[in-house]
Amino acid sequence: MTLRISKAELPVELRENMIRQLGAVPEPVEVIWHNPKVAEANLEFGRKVSEWDVCDKHLKSLAHMAVAALVGCSWCLDIGYFQAENQGLDLAKASQVPRWRESNVFTTMERDVMEYAEAMSNTPTTVTDELSARLLQQLGPAALVELTALIGFANLSTRANTAHGIKSQGYSDACEIPLTKPAGKSGAVLK
Repeated sequence: MTLRISKAELPVELRENMIRQLGAVPEPVEVIWHNPKVAEANLEFGRKVSEWDVCDKHLKSLAHMAVAALVGCSWCLDIGYFQAENQGLDLAKASQVPRWRESNVFTTMERDVMEYAEAMSNTPTTVTDELSARLLQQLGPAALVELTALIGFANLSTRANTAHGIKSQGYSDACEIPLTKPAGKSGAVLK
């Protein structure tokens, strides 16, 4: 797949800031910069989402990566794994998200979170009362609201990236443990 919309020229300061933070300019930013108002709102919302702190950051990372694997957004899976490493999260677990159902490294709660992320991402959604009740009991209402909003944001990002033809930029290549490929799926495959 190739980009369906060309990269736009970013303001120099933004470009340099992205390179300082991530080592490269993220292609999604370059593509959506054709409409700076949309790009700026997306970046601002992404910053706000990253500041939410009621739900455990490890669980939110697993949820976002589960959405990326399901939708087939190799860019989100790539950057999510890279960010998990930089946040000091458990890479042995993060590396297994693309095949979480077959892996034995996850706790029951982590499995519930990834199941919830997938259920919210299905069309129509397939969230059950039982799954929601388990998460509510384990996380509490504030954390479940936060997790739900994060999964909604992950769907916005993954679906926009795949629609634009954006794929992995190789951020996860710098990670110590390789990211696994989905088992028997054609989902998000990195380079």
